[in-house]
Amino acid sequence: MLAKGILTVKCEAGGDGESIGNCPFSQRLFMILWLKGVIFNVTTVDLKRKPADLQNLAPGTNPPFLTFNGEVKTDVNKIEEFLEDKLVPPRYPKLSARYPESNSAGNDVFAKFSAYIKNAQKDANESLEKALLKALKKLDDYLNTPLPEEIDASSTEEDICSKRKYLDGDYLTLADCNLLPKLHIIKIVALKYRNFEIPKEMTGIWRYLNNAYEREEFVNTCPANREIQIAYLDVAKRMK
Repeated sequence: MLAKGILTVKCEAGGDGESIGNCPFSQRLFMILWLKGVIFNVTTVDLKRKPADLQNLAPGTNPPFLTFNGEVKTDVNKIEEFLEDKLVPPRYPKLSARYPESNSAGNDVFAKFSAYIKNAQKDANESLEKALLKALKKLDDYLNTPLPEEIDASSTEEDICSKRKYLDGDYLTLADCNLLPKLHIIKIVALKYRNFEIPKEMTGIWRYLNNAYEREEFVNTCPANREIQIAYLDVAKRMK
């Protein structure tokens, strides 16, 4: 359990230098803390005008950081481990996924998206888009494949489609905190700069996103769509 103290997340500021900017890693931490039911402070850092104390706080690194009782943690994966290890039942819910496959589902989607959105060569666009679609289809297949508890051994029905809300079941887990912010960015940015939409026939992904959009832990930690679009303004090059 955490001793008494103040948890503060320092994250990158948006275009106005004050609001929360586009950062899936920061949102990941916000979601974890919200799901844990922990009261925490948020401090935005304007990277265009880096405060003098930033380098002293975490030399050579950029937000997000987590500070607690004077201790600074900068690695997002280690922060996640720290929170899951210290904020434990019965006071705080356990958020780790039950199935290892849930942690790796969709783990290549954001990399394929990044290659696709950064590409400026028209002749490479089709192959990069196909690679993104392949990664999304793999995620969609996982979301539509029933988890063990969804399978009725006595049933004669063969083609069963999962109805679960999230990666690991009907509860948000650490796996969702990692994937959902990235998937939301893909949805916003690909449409804005490449006129690309996640295919409607990928019912698993759309069920997953729509369920997430009904959760305050997700929608209230999302940066504004405009902040996401601005963040990719110089990244999404015009194709030649």
